[in-house]
Amino acid sequence: MEKIDGKSSHKQAERLRRLTETAGDTSMGKVLRQFWHPIALSKSVAAGTAKRVRLLSEDLTLYRGQGGTVHLVGARCAHRGTLLHTGWIEGDQVRCMYHGWKYDGSGQCTERPAERPGSEGSVRIGAYPVREYCGVIFTYMGEGAPPDFDLVRRSSCEQEGVFLLQRKEIWPCNWLQVAENSLDAVHVSFAHQMGKVGAFGEAVPAEVPEISYEETSAGICQTAVRRLGEKTQVRVSDWTFPYGNTVVIPGVKAGDPWMEVTNWMVPVDDEHTIRISLRAAPSTSPEADEALKRYFDECDDYNSADHHDELFAGHYPDDPLVRLTSAQDYVALIGQGTIADRASECLGASDRGISMLRKILWREMDAVETGKPPKQWRRLDQPSKLMGYVKETD
Repeated sequence: MEKIDGKSSHKQAERLRRLTETAGDTSMGKVLRQFWHPIALSKSVAAGTAKRVRLLSEDLTLYRGQGGTVHLVGARCAHRGTLLHTGWIEGDQVRCMYHGWKYDGSGQCTERPAERPGSEGSVRIGAYPVREYCGVIFTYMGEGAPPDFDLVRRSSCEQEGVFLLQRKEIWPCNWLQVAENSLDAVHVSFAHQMGKVGAFGEAVPAEVPEISYEETSAGICQTAVRRLGEKTQVRVSDWTFPYGNTVVIPGVKAGDPWMEVTNWMVPVDDEHTIRISLRAAPSTSPEADEALKRYFDECDDYNSADHHDELFAGHYPDDPLVRLTSAQDYVALIGQGTIADRASECLGASDRGISMLRKILWREMDAVETGKPPKQWRRLDQPSKLMGYVKETD
């Protein structure tokens, strides 16, 4: 093994650490702010309500006006710093509960009840554009006009004959180790066999795959080939920069149609990640559709972080799909620590996807630091065939 001197080792450790940062004054934080980010499920914010949220190390107020429009503004009132979500909604605006200062969706103060009329025009708090798509709320937190929304769209979610299922969890670890996990096809052969073998572990079995990676216009195409007796399974992941991953997964029980799912590994801050999933399930019959929706409703409140101790004691949920796969990934990723110690890793040939991702992230960070134009990421012209089988021939 090549010996690395202390100075070089420290430099590499610092370079790796910078990949995990999310604040707006960091290079990685600036890269992340060039994109739309999912922040919440639409169903979590009812009309006329507000909630506190956190994204990219920034505290914010997410509220839905009484007319149904969603807005995202700063967490605190400009007056005395009280949290705005503790106030109330009036029309399309939010009023602070402390002294009644009111703000519109652009962050502009529109009323200061105890002050001189007209003086509110000089007061403004931060605000960001939002967009709802397929039951998920997205925001753009960068400078200037937001980019085209096309990169996060999924054609499967816009087709007739499918219904959409959304899910959210928050985990106590850095976003990058969750993102790297999605570019690690080998872990499927081991982590998803733990506890019990569910629908996913049966459909994508334990044979170690041959893997390949290619940078695309949208991110990275990951291909995992497993030879299963007389046929070969080819499973593709369309991974979208900076952290979205689109794959297909089996249904809950044998015979159910496969679903296309996009998982976003959204940075809350350096030590927490939101996992938001959007599934497009083919509609088959009213009875089957209702059964699948009921199953996902039952899984809705499951967050692996709430079962930390029992999972690390080896007690996995007795569940065929959603809760089980979540728990298996949770143990693997949280087991790396809140922020994985990448400087102590021993990577191998099977980690090519992770190495590729890090090189791309460093490239994009270098562009930010030097003022060069970053890559103009765009949605694939044609989505990949995400799963297929090839019969072996002599």
